[in-house]
Amino acid sequence: MSTTINNPDDLPGKPGVYLLKDVQDTILYVGKAKSLKKRVKSYFKDELEDPKTRVLMRHFHHLEYLVTDTEKEALILESNLVKKHLPRYNIRLKDDKRYPYLQITYEDYPRLLITRNVREDGSNYYGPFTDVTSVRSMLKLLKPVFQLRDCKRMDGPCLNYQIDLCPAPCSGNVDKDFYQENVEKVRLFLEGRHKEVLDLLRRQMDQSAKNHDYEMAAIIRDQLFSLGEVMEKQKMEFNRSLDQDVISYANDDDVVVVVVFRVREGKIMGKEDFLMEGAQENHPQEILAAFIKQYYSGPRQVPSEILLPVMIEDRELIIKWLSDKISLDTDGIDNVNDHLISVRVPEEGLEHRLLQMVTKNANIIINHYKQARGALIDLKNYLKIPRVPRRIEAFDVSNLGGKMAVASMVVFEDGKPKKNHYRKYKLKTPGPDDYAMMREVLTRRYEKLVNEGEKTPDLIVVDGGRGQLNIAKEVLDSLNIKTGVIGLAKEFEQVFVPEISIPIILPPKSSALHILQNVRDEAHRFAVKYHRNLRNQDMQRSPLDEIPGIGPKRKMKLLRHFGDLDAIKNASVNEIVEVKGINKNLAIEIHDYFHLTG
Repeated sequence: MSTTINNPDDLPGKPGVYLLKDVQDTILYVGKAKSLKKRVKSYFKDELEDPKTRVLMRHFHHLEYLVTDTEKEALILESNLVKKHLPRYNIRLKDDKRYPYLQITYEDYPRLLITRNVREDGSNYYGPFTDVTSVRSMLKLLKPVFQLRDCKRMDGPCLNYQIDLCPAPCSGNVDKDFYQENVEKVRLFLEGRHKEVLDLLRRQMDQSAKNHDYEMAAIIRDQLFSLGEVMEKQKMEFNRSLDQDVISYANDDDVVVVVVFRVREGKIMGKEDFLMEGAQENHPQEILAAFIKQYYSGPRQVPSEILLPVMIEDRELIIKWLSDKISLDTDGIDNVNDHLISVRVPEEGLEHRLLQMVTKNANIIINHYKQARGALIDLKNYLKIPRVPRRIEAFDVSNLGGKMAVASMVVFEDGKPKKNHYRKYKLKTPGPDDYAMMREVLTRRYEKLVNEGEKTPDLIVVDGGRGQLNIAKEVLDSLNIKTGVIGLAKEFEQVFVPEISIPIILPPKSSALHILQNVRDEAHRFAVKYHRNLRNQDMQRSPLDEIPGIGPKRKMKLLRHFGDLDAIKNASVNEIVEVKGINKNLAIEIHDYFHLTG
C-alpha cells in the first residue's frame, strides 16, 4: 500500500520506491532507493546540478512511496511502475513494434504458435523476429519434425493427424512424457542449443536401430537432415559457444536508440532496436541501466552474459536480479550461485568488434530517423500545417458498383507504417457515393477519438481531390478537431489543402512527396485487400449456410457425402439421414428448404 506525503523528513530510512507527482496527481517520476529518506531528500537541495531534475522539481507537488523488503524488490517494482505509467521524466523504453515471436504454450500438451503478444502466462517465448516470413519458415520446418499440436480445442483427431503433422494427443493415445520430450527438443532448438538437439536425436536414432525399430530410426534420420539444413543457413557464427546479449546505443541529443544483438551458442540469432524516450540528456550508464531493467522485466530469456560499451549504474544489484530470473527459469528454485550472470565491457578482440558492429547499427538507425524527420519537417512547411506530421492517418474507400463498400485507415508514425493501429470498416452508406462513404468512415473514426479522449493525429490524408477534402473538413469542424488535413489525388499527384484554391504540386523527387505517396498507396492497398477478402467470402457462401443447424462441419460432411450441392438438392430425407451427424428432423429441414424454396 502506498503512502502520500509532502515532506521528505517523514520518509522511512528503508528500501522502496517513490513517485513524484504534480498538483493534478500525475506521476512525474518513479525512482528506487536503498534508503527512501536519504534519496528523496537529495531532490530538495538549494542547488540541483542536473537541469532535468531542476525542471522536474518546478512541477513537483507531493509524493507517494512504497516500502519493500530489499533493494532488489525496489528495482523490480520501479521497472514495472515505469513501464505501466510511462512518467514524463523517466527514461522510457518505447517497445511498440510488435515483432512476431514463437510461443510454446503453457498447457498439458503445449502448442507451437506465432504470436505478437508477449504475456506473463507461463508460456515460453522465442524471438523477436524482425521478418515474419522467417518465423513462418521456422514453424513450417519444426511442425513436421517435432509434431506439436496447433489446434485451440482438443476435440478429436483432425486433418493434421491424417497428414502426419500432429500425433493427435486429443485421442488419448499419446504418451505425455513422449510428447514433452518433443517439446523439450523444440525449446533447445529455439534457444540456439542446436548441438544438444542433434546429439539427442543421434542417440535416439542409434537406440531405435538397436531395437530394430527401423521406422522410428528413419523418422529421426529425416529430422536430423532437416535440422542440419537449417543450421547451414546460419549466416554469422563465432567460435565461442556462449549465450550473450550484446547491447549498445547511439544518442544525437534528439533521439536515443538502443540495439540488442542476441547471440546463442555463438551464433547471432536476431537483432532488436528500441527508441528510448526522455533519455537525451542522460549519461550512457543511466540510459543502459534503465533499458536493461525494462527490457528484461518481461518474459524474455536472460543470457549468461551481457556485453556493454560502458558499465551501468547499479551493476551488482542488476546482476543479482537477472541471476534470480535465470535461476528460477532454469530450476524453478532460487539457486543463484549456479546461474550468476556476467555483465562486462569488452576492451579488445572479437567481442569488442561485435560491440562496435552493434553501435554502428544504432548509428545507422539514428541516421534513418534524421532523414525521416527532415522529410516530415519539409512536409509541414509545404502543407502549411500546424505541427510536424509525426503521426499521419490516411483513408481510402473501396467498392464495386456501390456493393460491399469498405474503407481503410492506415497509420504512419515518423514516416513508417504502424500496422497494429490500422483499422478497416464495413460501410453502411448505400452507394455508389464516394463522398457519403468518406463522410461515414471519418465520422466513425473521429467521433470515437473524441469520445475516448485520444490524441488527434498531426495530419489526416484522404484519397481524392477537393470534394473529399471538403467532406473531411466538414466532419472535423463538426467535432471541433483542429489538425492538418489534405486530399491527395493520384492523377498528377496534386495535393489539395483547405485554404488554397489551387492544388499544390510537390517536387517530384522530394522525400516529402514520397512519404505522402507511400501513405496513400498503403491506404489503397489495405482497402482493396479487405474488399477482395469480403468478395471471396461471399463467393464461398452456400445455400446450406441459410439452414438452421447447419454449421461449417455439417456442411463439409454433406458435401463430402454427396459430392456437390445439386446432389444434396436431389436427395431424399432417408438419403440425407445417412450422413453422420444429421438426424431425421434436420434431414427434413434440409429437404424442405430446397424443395419448398425451389
